[in-house]
Amino acid sequence: MAEKTLPPERTHEKYQGLLDSCRLLPPTPTAVAHPCDQSSLEGAVDAARMGLIAPILVGPRARIEAVASEFAIDISNLPIVDAPFSQASAEKAVELVHQGKAEALMKGSLHTDELMGAVVKRDTGLRTARRVSHCFVMDVPTYPEPLIVTDAAVNIAPTLEEKVDIVQNAIDLAHALGAGEVRVAILSAMETVNPKVPSTIEAAALCKMADRGQITGAILDGPLALDNAISLESVKIKKIDSPVAGRANVLVVPDLEAGNMLAKSLSFLANADAAGIVLGARVPIILTSRADSVMTRLASCAVAALMAKARREASTKAVA
Repeated sequence: MAEKTLPPERTHEKYQGLLDSCRLLPPTPTAVAHPCDQSSLEGAVDAARMGLIAPILVGPRARIEAVASEFAIDISNLPIVDAPFSQASAEKAVELVHQGKAEALMKGSLHTDELMGAVVKRDTGLRTARRVSHCFVMDVPTYPEPLIVTDAAVNIAPTLEEKVDIVQNAIDLAHALGAGEVRVAILSAMETVNPKVPSTIEAAALCKMADRGQITGAILDGPLALDNAISLESVKIKKIDSPVAGRANVLVVPDLEAGNMLAKSLSFLANADAAGIVLGARVPIILTSRADSVMTRLASCAVAALMAKARREASTKAVA
């Protein structure tokens, strides 16, 4: 019987490229909300060691110090802002942004809803004119560049108006990550407009809105089925004439269910990694999962650092 061979170890070229882009950047001051378990505390410390973020740990001091002691995590040089429980940690982390002490938020061991609840509070949160949305920045081994998938985590069934912000947030992120040309595929189940399939009509409307300057900074095409969006062979077979089809680097899904299934399919069937970030608030928000690899956690922090840099530059231009 032939010996079994292990698959080659992933090299994560795309994520490594993001980390390399951050080498000359100062660490981004980041409020880490409720890092009260090993994975969330280690994630913040690892990112600090890489120079990606300057963490401010927000949560019950005794619990944070106990976790650090139990798992031998060195937090001796990190500031801790005491907060008694998870919701208070989220609110205090948001307050640090208002005070100008943090340029990013990072989710600890609290539930995502608790953190986002503090972010979207009308009076004390971090709302902007934009709709808040989530992007996965995916490192897919078989795809030549990072692939942004949106929205697979925040907006359940977005309206056309909300999709405008979702698309624009993703475009801005792609530019912050250094994409020379942003090619956005608006996904549906088919590549033709069908009045019986609402997502195809919305896709067509989004493309026309881009033509009219209501969405800027990218080439849009849709509706496109997934194969048409990422496979040049499929495009050739179906004779689709498009600068986006087969070469998309942003995939906009019809709703959260489709996006969640797409992202998880890529992760579990195509060995992809998925760095997560929330955009549309006053600062980028790093969302990580306990199941994330170390590289994925670092990539999420790198994405936030690059987005924070882009925001600083945009603010400087606006003042000038």
